[in-house]
Amino acid sequence: MTNYEDRDGLIWMDGELIPWRESKVHILSHAMHYASSVFEGERCYNGKIFKSTEHSERLKFSGDLLDMPIPYSVEEIDAAKDATLKANNLTDAYVRAVAFRGAGDEMGVASKGNPVRLAIACWSWGAYYGDAKLQGAKLDIAKWRRPDPATIPHEAKAAGLYMICTMSKHAAMEKGCTDALMMDYRGYVAEATGANIFFVKDGEVHTPLPDSFLNGITRQTVIGMLEEKGINVIERHIMPEELADFEQCWLTGTAAEVTPVGQIGDYKFTVGDIAIDIAESYERLVRA
Repeated sequence: MTNYEDRDGLIWMDGELIPWRESKVHILSHAMHYASSVFEGERCYNGKIFKSTEHSERLKFSGDLLDMPIPYSVEEIDAAKDATLKANNLTDAYVRAVAFRGAGDEMGVASKGNPVRLAIACWSWGAYYGDAKLQGAKLDIAKWRRPDPATIPHEAKAAGLYMICTMSKHAAMEKGCTDALMMDYRGYVAEATGANIFFVKDGEVHTPLPDSFLNGITRQTVIGMLEEKGINVIERHIMPEELADFEQCWLTGTAAEVTPVGQIGDYKFTVGDIAIDIAESYERLVRA
C-alpha cells in the first residue's frame, strides 16, 4: 500500500472531485497552525455508509461548537460522500470527511475571515486493530488524561483533541500494546485513544459516563443493541481499581467496530460470550 499522499483515486474538495495527488492545502491554512478542524470517520458496508446522516449531523455540530460553521447542508454532505465512494468504485471502505479553516485574510488566532473548507476521502481499510478481534486487544494505561470539559468542547470531534491520543498510542505501541486506556481529568476511566470502552461484571455491562469525552455513534448503537438483548447497561463513573473486578471488556468505534480487549495494564479479561455476541451482532447490523 502506498502512502496516503501518493495514491490513485479521487477526493471531493469544496464541491468537486479532484485527483488524489492534487488535493493540497496551503501551508498557511489556519487549521495547520491553530487546529481549527473537525472530522468524521465512517465505514461503508456493501455500498452503504452506516449511519451516514448521523455522522454528517455531528460534523455540522462539531463545526458549530468550534465557531466554524460548515457551508454545506447535511444532505449535501451525505451526497458528497456517496459521490466520492462511487467515483472511487468502492463499496466497502472507510470514509473521512474533514472540515477546516483554510488560508485567507487572517493568520492570527482569530480566523472569521478565512473560508471553511470541506474535503472527503475514502479508501479500503481492514480491521483497525488487526487480529485483536479474535485474541483481544492489549492496552497500555496512558499518562495523559481527557481534559476538563470546561477547557474544551468535548462533544466535538475536533482534530486538536486527538494530540494526546496520538502521544498515548505511540507510547503504547512502544510497549507492544495496540492502544491505551485514558482516564479523565478526575481520574475516572474514560476511553481508549480513539474508541469507547465497555466492561462486563456478573452479566451486566458497565461503561463510563461520557461527560468529558465523545459519546460515540458506535457506542450509542451498541448500548441500544445490548438493551434490546435484555442486558442491563450501566453508564457511570468507573474508578481504575475496578478493572480488577471486570470479567470481559471491549472497545467500540467506527474504525474499531466492536473489538474485544484481553488486557489493560496488568488486568486481564476473557474474550467471553457477551463480547463475542455483541461483536457478531454489530457485524450483522452494519451489513444488513
